[in-house]
Order: sequence, then C-alpha cells, then structure tokens
Amino acid sequence: MGKRVALVLAGCGVFDGSEIHEASAALVHLSRGGAEVKIFAPNIEQRDVVNHLKGIPAEEKRNVLVESARLARGNIQDLAELKASEFDAVIFPGGFGVAKNLCSWAVDGKNCTVNEHVNSTLQAFHSAKKPIGLCCISPVLAAKVFPGCEVTVGQDKNVDGRFPDAETASAIAELGCKHICKNVNESHVDKANKIVTTCAFMCKAPLHEIFDGIGTMVQEVLKLA
Repeated sequence: MGKRVALVLAGCGVFDGSEIHEASAALVHLSRGGAEVKIFAPNIEQRDVVNHLKGIPAEEKRNVLVESARLARGNIQDLAELKASEFDAVIFPGGFGVAKNLCSWAVDGKNCTVNEHVNSTLQAFHSAKKPIGLCCISPVLAAKVFPGCEVTVGQDKNVDGRFPDAETASAIAELGCKHICKNVNESHVDKANKIVTTCAFMCKAPLHEIFDGIGTMVQEVLKLA
C-alpha cells in the first residue's frame, strides 16, 4: 500500500498563492512514489491578489481554498478537515501565498503569525512523529513553529546572484533554528524532527533542477513515512 500524503496549498500562482510548478512537481513525484494524495487549503480570504501579467496588485478579492481548487482539479478539502491520523506525511509547496496566506512572513518576517489551521496541522504531524516536507519559502513555517529545527532555503549568501533571498537564512537563524546550506537539486533532512526541506524557486535555476530537488524532498519524506 502506498503512503497517504496530505498536500497543503496556499492559492494558485507564485505571487499570491502556491507556486504552480512546485505543486505540480510534488504531485508528480508523489505519484511516481506510489503515494495516495489528498489536497487541502485553508478556507480564508487571500491577503492580496496580484495581476501576474503586470506584476501589480489587483483590486479584487479571492478565496485561498477556491483558488487552490484550480491546482487540485477541484478535488480539494478545507484544511480545517485535515486529520493527521489519516495520513503518513504532509507536504507544503512554496510560493508567496505561503508567506501571505498561510502566515504573515511577507509582512512581518520572523515576527510573523501562522494561520491557526496551518499551525495545528504542523503540530499534529510533528507530535505523531510523521514527516513534514516543505519547499521554497515554506520552511519558514517550520522555523516559526518548531524552534531549534533544521531547514534549508538554499544558501545564506547570494552566490553568483542565484539566491536573491539569501537573507531568509539569517531570519531563520534568528528564530533559533539551524539553516543548512544546500544546492537546488538537494534537500535537507532534520532526522530528529522528521522535517525535509529543499529550496526550489528560492534559487534562480533551470526548471528541471528545481523539479529534481523537489523529487529528493518527496523521496526522503516517503522514506521517513
């Protein structure tokens, strides 16, 4: 029997929701790994809506669950309904929606608050010693909820201009967590906490390298499960 994995989305689109390529990559690798996947998202209003063509705010409102349903092909549930007891692992793709909708990192940085259902989901899987996979900006969720954990968002310096958000590593360290420098095609496993992270689009890299890095994260999550 394949592992049962919950995938948590934050909307649809890199600038105000889940990063579509990361979500798709996670789903492809989970499928290849024989996992049974169910998709969830919080039933809340997005912090903002961005016109992805022009890169500017749009004067409209959207719902995170409704937008996430686009990525889930309509097969999605309210995050409030997720029961950790029914799954072997949970995975969070990245995208600005994580930092805007699942927590307030985009506005408050390390002083952010985490959505109550996101927090309770993370706590439930951690308490049950079930693995948590996170990519791109999503590792900040673990850094905020689990002081002392180990995560990666890539590099802590902007090496060759490929890591423009390298300061995120310093903010993670300020939260009392350990940042582990990794390349885009690698992931880091915090064995003590069963947290697996990879940098994905935190690195300016070819799409296939990001896809491969997410693959290593998914593989490690399935091993731990």
